[in-house]
Amino acid sequence: MSAETALVTGGAGLIGSHLVDQLLHSGWRVRILDNLEPVTHAESAPHVNPDAEFIRGDVREPTTVRRALAGVDVVFHQAAYGGYMPEVAKFIDVNVVGTARILEAIRADGLSVRKVVLASSQAVYSEGAVNCDQHGLQFPPARALNLLETGEFDVPCPLCGGIAQPALTPESAAAGGENVYAVSKYAEERLSLAWGLQSGIPVVPLRYSCTYGPRQSLGNPYTGVIAIFVTRILNGLPPVVFEDGRQTRDLGFVADVARANLLAAVTDTWDGVPVNIGSGAATSILELASLLCAELDPSLQPVLSGEFRVGEIRALTPDTSRAEAANHFPRVGLREGLRAYLDWIRAQDPIAECFSSAAARLRDTGMLRRTAAATAPRRSSTIG
Repeated sequence: MSAETALVTGGAGLIGSHLVDQLLHSGWRVRILDNLEPVTHAESAPHVNPDAEFIRGDVREPTTVRRALAGVDVVFHQAAYGGYMPEVAKFIDVNVVGTARILEAIRADGLSVRKVVLASSQAVYSEGAVNCDQHGLQFPPARALNLLETGEFDVPCPLCGGIAQPALTPESAAAGGENVYAVSKYAEERLSLAWGLQSGIPVVPLRYSCTYGPRQSLGNPYTGVIAIFVTRILNGLPPVVFEDGRQTRDLGFVADVARANLLAAVTDTWDGVPVNIGSGAATSILELASLLCAELDPSLQPVLSGEFRVGEIRALTPDTSRAEAANHFPRVGLREGLRAYLDWIRAQDPIAECFSSAAARLRDTGMLRRTAAATAPRRSSTIG
């Protein structure tokens, strides 16, 4: 059987570039479509594997999209505009309309694409699942703004209002998104799945956890909590932590996330359904910040800012049972992954600190707010 051809949109980005490497190593022919978004690639040269064909262009350009799709067997759609930036129209235009351009071209031109693997996100969940002693597993709505403003960050049981503990979040949990990025990713996911049913071409949306690793953008201050913390510490500044620092995230190493894409291309187990891709382990943001300080500059400690970000999820650890059913398991643990990431970042040129200006912009747009009881930022000596 001759090698198949893959199109990787966003193939110069974090996940896309690692996916390109893995595809080539596995014997695929690979074409990259990437517009080299300045926000993502401002601080460093993009990683473009020389063994792949490279097309510089935008997923919103119909002619470029048709050229990129010619002769392709599987589309790995990684291109997206991401983070907490307030450009509402651009999120929808790139993430939703751009995806529609790809799907439209495949069907209208009768192309030979046999599968579309889509980069979705855990951001589509309204909130992580919780367990209540009285009511069991529940899928609560997003936290109320008035409670966040008073510093009430924990998520109660949505039925009785009682204490609830974070639980693994399955793909059946409530989804829709609570910020424009999340809304755009959910719309992209729903659009693609509906198109797949109509066209008969399988679509697999992979809901990534917070992905990190070598080649992560250091110039985009709105995405990648690890990159944000590291660039602060390397500039002699403490990492700034929102809420009380006890919010948790699932952190997935980029090589594991890329590998899930290859599996999605060859298994039919995931066809037509969203799939959580992550480590399945919760890490508190304060713990993460403390680990990075200890590694890079022990004289620094995380600072609690007394602020919260509107639309943020409190605790989300994905239930990865569906991924495991197709034999996908993470291979890189957090400490090993952080070592690989920090080894890479130490080899980079002097790195600018972008968080301060980004935070100011978020405050101006109302996306970052102080709690009523907050005064000055304070150091934290505890790990949640």
